[in-house]
Amino acid sequence: MKENARILVVDDEPMVCISLANWLKEENYFVKAVNDGPSAIESLKQEAWDIVLLDYKMPGMDGIEVLRQIKEIAPGTLVLMMTAYASVSNSVQAMKEGAYDYIIKPLDVEELSMNLRKIIERRQLITENLLLRKQLSERHKYENIIGKSPAMQKIFELIRTVADTSATVLITGETGTGKELVARAIHATSSRRYGPFISVSCSALPETLLESELFGFEKGAFTGADHSKKGRFELAHGGTLFLDEIGDVSMKSQVKLLRVLQERSFSRLGATESVDVDVRLITATNQDLIRLVDTSQFRSDLYYRLNVVNINLPPLRERKDDVPLLAEHFMEKYNLEFAKKFNRIEHKAMELMLSYQWPGNVRELENVIERAIVIDHGPEIMARNLPFFERAQPVPGEPPRALEEVEKAHIGKMLEIHNWNVSKAAKVLDIDRTTLHKKIQKFGLART
Repeated sequence: MKENARILVVDDEPMVCISLANWLKEENYFVKAVNDGPSAIESLKQEAWDIVLLDYKMPGMDGIEVLRQIKEIAPGTLVLMMTAYASVSNSVQAMKEGAYDYIIKPLDVEELSMNLRKIIERRQLITENLLLRKQLSERHKYENIIGKSPAMQKIFELIRTVADTSATVLITGETGTGKELVARAIHATSSRRYGPFISVSCSALPETLLESELFGFEKGAFTGADHSKKGRFELAHGGTLFLDEIGDVSMKSQVKLLRVLQERSFSRLGATESVDVDVRLITATNQDLIRLVDTSQFRSDLYYRLNVVNINLPPLRERKDDVPLLAEHFMEKYNLEFAKKFNRIEHKAMELMLSYQWPGNVRELENVIERAIVIDHGPEIMARNLPFFERAQPVPGEPPRALEEVEKAHIGKMLEIHNWNVSKAAKVLDIDRTTLHKKIQKFGLART
């Protein structure tokens, strides 16, 4: 910070304000002086101030109340209290309320000058640290994907490499790892970025609806088709079509998908003419497509068409280095959304997050941080507000539970937390309602 820092003087004695303001101006500071608390608060709402020189005892709104409001309005502003009534209790209270320091009246100019230099150096250090943190954050962020781990840095590089090609991309990974974010990043950094990005969850639609959604239909093609409708392939013309949960597509729809990839054209339901399209196809799945091919549930020729480039997203438990970075990112996100002021995570809470296995991956971590911010006032995210860690941890020496058991327990916990509201639980788990219903049946889960 340069020597022309912005200083607001607040004192109910006019002569103190005038003499102090004149001296500060001679020292090349930008200065404004006011004579009461409400005027000071108004000045802070209207303008940004680096430092406030604040009188401790004033009629009406005293210095402590002004200090409290400064910390609410402008928490980055540093406050130096001025008092003729110095006492241990006064200084302790001022410091507890957020004052940087205090100085005794009548003011010693040399002492004040030294204090101001210390404050300016401190603010400059804070500014430099914030800038450094921002630069580091940007280095570990790519098109809204967060990660500093070597695994994620490789993902970023692969996205850059494939983005401006026309190759089809298959994104694989567990639920909640961020497959759609990767698809959007590929689109956003490609030459198609000004074209549409159309996303379809294949598991959310039954076979009859999926075909009409993808390829559209002509008027009269089936009962209730009283108008023609474009499908998602047509809507994505010139851009990117993202098909999530591609492993749930029926064999009949797989045939049509293969034809589109081979011929770059298709026919709407009920149509005799074909439609030409220019679409970049990206698909994603949390299933083992090779196993589905081996069991004749997925066409091998379509698989090889889709899997020209494979991007496999690692689960969060395999990139624990990213947990603090992601937690801080979500803390900032939900601070804005809920107008909160969380600024740190309790050491014990971070230890728990780093030791947890995150079966729901990044989506679960986001939900944990969101919940912790909603139910508390801050400024620290506390271990006691991380509900998923209440679950019994594995006993040392015992073999870990099978992945399906972990998944079952996690889904059951999400359903309980959201009072068995399937839509809300599905959103937190980052899966569609149809998939969640299938898993409820598979695991034999029931409301107790």
